[in-house]
Amino acid sequence: MAEKYNASNVAIEQILNFIKSGEIAIPEIQRPFVWKPKQVRDLIDSLYIGYPTGYLIISQSPNMKLKDGTLSEGKKIMIDGQQRVTALMTAIMGIEVINSDFEKKRIKISFNPLATDDDELFKVQDNAILKDRKWIADIADVFKPDFRRGSFVAAYCELNTEIDPDKLHDILDNLIGIKNRQIGIITLDRNLTIDEVTEIFIRINSQGAKLNQADFAMSKIAANEEYGGNILRKAIDYFCHLAVQPDWYSEMSKDKEFMETVFAPRVKWLKDDKDDIFDPGYGDILRVAFMQKFGRGKMKDLVSLLGGRDFETRDYKEEIAEDSFMKLTEGVMDFMNEYNFKNFVLAIKSAGFISSKLINSQMTLDFAYTLYLILNKNSQIDKTKIKHYVSKWYVFSTLTSRYITSPETAMDLDIRRISEKGFLEYFKEMEEANLSDTFWNIGLVQDLETSAINSPFFNVFIAAQIHNSDNSLLMNGTKVRDLIMTMGDVHHIFPKKYLQKNGIREKSKYNQIANYTYLDTQTNISVGDKAPSEYFNIVFEQTETKDLKYGNISDINVLRENLKANCIPENIISMDVDNYEDFLLERRKLMAKKIQTYYHAL
Repeated sequence: MAEKYNASNVAIEQILNFIKSGEIAIPEIQRPFVWKPKQVRDLIDSLYIGYPTGYLIISQSPNMKLKDGTLSEGKKIMIDGQQRVTALMTAIMGIEVINSDFEKKRIKISFNPLATDDDELFKVQDNAILKDRKWIADIADVFKPDFRRGSFVAAYCELNTEIDPDKLHDILDNLIGIKNRQIGIITLDRNLTIDEVTEIFIRINSQGAKLNQADFAMSKIAANEEYGGNILRKAIDYFCHLAVQPDWYSEMSKDKEFMETVFAPRVKWLKDDKDDIFDPGYGDILRVAFMQKFGRGKMKDLVSLLGGRDFETRDYKEEIAEDSFMKLTEGVMDFMNEYNFKNFVLAIKSAGFISSKLINSQMTLDFAYTLYLILNKNSQIDKTKIKHYVSKWYVFSTLTSRYITSPETAMDLDIRRISEKGFLEYFKEMEEANLSDTFWNIGLVQDLETSAINSPFFNVFIAAQIHNSDNSLLMNGTKVRDLIMTMGDVHHIFPKKYLQKNGIREKSKYNQIANYTYLDTQTNISVGDKAPSEYFNIVFEQTETKDLKYGNISDINVLRENLKANCIPENIISMDVDNYEDFLLERRKLMAKKIQTYYHAL
């Protein structure tokens, strides 16, 4: 059996030179460095002492057939160990890294040659160190090719007379010796499939971390400067950062190289965007762009295509890599387009999902945006109905948990079927197969039997209330929408303390979502821990006495409409703890019916 990888030990200096020369690509140097400065210090300390620091894993791309028929040596990309190597590059080579605010900064590590057993050898540079003559403020100075050791030793010993020059030379030998420390490199065979690379990564990686296909794809993208991958990756990162932090635009503008690219105007609109319905990560952007432009749903195929893989001949060709980068760039541009993005968000909001806390699955959102982009480019689809189709598909896929288990398989199937059959025919088939009377009357009722407050089924119920512009329970004029947008909380219809006091102490029982409703805070405080039969009787009496104690409803017809909108059975006025299970079942049925009516009204 052929070896799947080979292992070797290489000096740190040699590894850094490989990266400096481009023989090994380390795309992470272009992205935010997530290590804390103390972690950089700890790594240098471990190397100085001689402790092992783990393996670096290199993925070697297959050789690619160029357009003239010759072969090009596959590029080596570091897929694990980027943070360690980036730490070495900033601490030893003095290279700036991009911090979490996307600013270029050095992490400077200081060294104390006079350290005793109780002292720290290394520290992250600070103002105190800069004023303390015993510290070498920045070890990168010692590693420079033009470092004049003799002059340095003489100057240091003049300031610190307690150290002998020969002793300092020995200490500097140990410090500079860090660059000669051996570190393990595992180079994966160029002919391994993406699945095999992932499996080996998991087995080798001491943390057992999953190799994310999006991370792999981003490394491939950034390592390919020939087709603009390095700028494409930067654009993706910048879009994600701006989506979460619009004020960062002024910092981004300092990147003059990026501001001259075609991507800069595409992301500019985010500086004024305050919406948080869809704040995509780089995996979301890659997934949507890939599915829309390539008609595939599995990210490992993107990794292969970016490497030039021909799925028919199974070899690698330059024209396929070039075409793949071009198509992916077009897909990313479509994703970033202000008109596309805002209209998609409007489609989701129009279905009642007006807050990010109602969004359960990013994968479901990703496919919905992909569908929007596909339909928007389809001349046979009525453009005025696209938002309607997208919002309805989003609710459908949320209710059926379509992209929760094996999401890529489901996405791949849906993309292909939509292409083969057309969206409208395929959607009709999917509704007939998944949304039968049994689903609405039994399946959904059972799905609502949960205590998970972030349940997708409860979120769809809330979205239905928002879509219908329903008033919150016991209030006329205060909408469910208002409580969601002001970060209101859900409250128990059968108060939690009331249930606990009467023997129901399991969270999974008293926290059933059928016992939840969005309720005005003051009303909730007034209700306290009273039995439903007690406070609802008073609510009904209010419609006659006009003496408002709970909520603000004083009309019997308005009250009945309010209970109906919130799926509260009217016999709640006679319910106590003995009727709790009956209440839950009845309310689940009412909630399911409301969701069904809402879905068909979309």
